[in-house]
Amino acid sequence: MSATSTITQQLKNSLNSLTLSLKKPQTTATAARAGTTTNTKLPSFYTKLNHYFPDAEMKKPEHFVSLLNEKPSLYLKEESEEHVLMYSNHDDFLCIDYVWVSEKSRGLGIGKKLLNNLKNRGKPIYLEVEQPTHDDPDSLKRLKFYSREGFRHANQISYVRKASLTGERIEMEILYWAPEELPQQNIVHHMREFYREIHRHRCMEFYGRELDAPAKVLTLEQQEKDDMLSDL
Repeated sequence: MSATSTITQQLKNSLNSLTLSLKKPQTTATAARAGTTTNTKLPSFYTKLNHYFPDAEMKKPEHFVSLLNEKPSLYLKEESEEHVLMYSNHDDFLCIDYVWVSEKSRGLGIGKKLLNNLKNRGKPIYLEVEQPTHDDPDSLKRLKFYSREGFRHANQISYVRKASLTGERIEMEILYWAPEELPQQNIVHHMREFYREIHRHRCMEFYGRELDAPAKVLTLEQQEKDDMLSDL
């Protein structure tokens, strides 16, 4: 059996195994993303992400499993006790979907090492972020970290999409790292591909609704926005 098949089978087994009480308080959306009940044992990577990311940024576990199973060369997972990294590996770019480092391991260089491993592939790297808020004290820390690692704000791009799980409209910003100068028109093209392949993957089946077309949610504007990384 291949490594991919083994991972897939483990994920399927995890979704159908014994009960696990989640530590995170259950909102309606949080319960929905975990499946039809809150007593399903979830894959370890999902539990870690579930405890950290807000509902508006999460996917259902079935969505993750389907991506890993049906697109094993595109959607990839790296996991240890200290971290989870979910990202897509396209022909000419990479896009980070989720990165999590355990609280006790932050400040030990794990995040930097993960990024360096991706940078060594020599492709542009993208990630979606929200504007920092007082409700999420880690949001500003994350921006400062990416700024130190050489990421830039794609401040000509408008990106407003429906959250997969909740259906609410959220405004996202795109950060990018590139080994050479990169026109923002290229970034729009790449992010539309990511959105189509990852966010819209079987969304009607998993969420009961279609997400908007990539060209509608990701547009290149003539006027630049304020650079969200400039004053950090």
